[in-house]
Amino acid sequence: MSRVKSRQGSSDKETPSHPRETADLLGQAEAEQHLLRAYQSGRLPHAWLLTGPRGIGKATLAYRFARFLLSQAEDSPADPALFETAAPAKSLDIAPEHPVFRRVSAQSHADLLSIERRARDDGKLKRDIDVESIRDLNSFLHMTASEGGWRVGIVDSADEMNSNAANALLKVLEEPPANAVLLLVSHAPGRLLPTIRSRCRRLALTALEESAVLHLLERALSEADPTQRLLLARLGEGSIGRALELAEEGGADLYEGLLAVLSDAPRLDPVKCHAFAESIARDASGRRLRTVSDLLLWWLGRLIQAAGRGQICEALVPEEEGLAQRLLARGTLAQWLALWENLERLFTQAERASLDRKQVILTALDRLAAVTATRAV
Repeated sequence: MSRVKSRQGSSDKETPSHPRETADLLGQAEAEQHLLRAYQSGRLPHAWLLTGPRGIGKATLAYRFARFLLSQAEDSPADPALFETAAPAKSLDIAPEHPVFRRVSAQSHADLLSIERRARDDGKLKRDIDVESIRDLNSFLHMTASEGGWRVGIVDSADEMNSNAANALLKVLEEPPANAVLLLVSHAPGRLLPTIRSRCRRLALTALEESAVLHLLERALSEADPTQRLLLARLGEGSIGRALELAEEGGADLYEGLLAVLSDAPRLDPVKCHAFAESIARDASGRRLRTVSDLLLWWLGRLIQAAGRGQICEALVPEEEGLAQRLLARGTLAQWLALWENLERLFTQAERASLDRKQVILTALDRLAAVTATRAV
């Protein structure tokens, strides 16, 4: 049986398909062709490190490649001498009606094992991928393929392995079994052991074009306002995963609400600040606070990076026009960078210590106002 040590749970909300159920992959044709050429060369590396920002299709590519490899055994004739040689494949695409696609989607393919974070007894995910999961993977890859082809392991994501799990993974990398392929999805490869990175073929995926993100949003959020889809695509910065997460949390509205407060800079309106903070605090789950925190840090990061390059920060919505320039005229670049670091610590502490959500937002806005109270020299 194919097994997934994974993110299982129920929800009343519609959620995007898991990568194992996703047939299409937009914007990563070059990476796909790289894998296909490696397979067709007859010298396929035993371990791959698929890197790049979150939400750009790394796991989807891993499952596409896994389905492709597993389908080779199923599609091979029993007696190749009786048939003409098939034309080389031009892509990794496997039709959703194909038996391998259906079995991978149903988590029932005997030659595929996917490792993700396990759920705890209370249903919440563990903080990391444990060593037991990786030991299961090592044993699985050393078995003979049930269907006479490849054994494929996927770790999504490798960044989530704890130290014991990472060391256990080294065993299968140092002594790779025959006819087995390991696909490691990594959002931050710098966190991995150097010995893991050095034993894998690295394949870096790039952020998606805005047009590709928009196309995917139109399919996933067909009833959403087009202007909101465009804002989500821009906030996603080439990541359909980030764009969809923001959509689920009302990220477009939160971003516009945040800008409405900041638009009064350099002097912030206390009434607006309190009303905005109160709207965030009403969400008992804390998810709105996390989303706003991420958006504020992301927005400040864009402002600082543009200023550091001597460029003008692009406005994503009309309300943002000229705001960055007004803010940068108040306070030095060093002060804005110190503010970003200060707020990042504040938000981390707020999540760990469950601080009062309204007060966290008011504190963040107050610290921002303190920077705008000075004039850059």
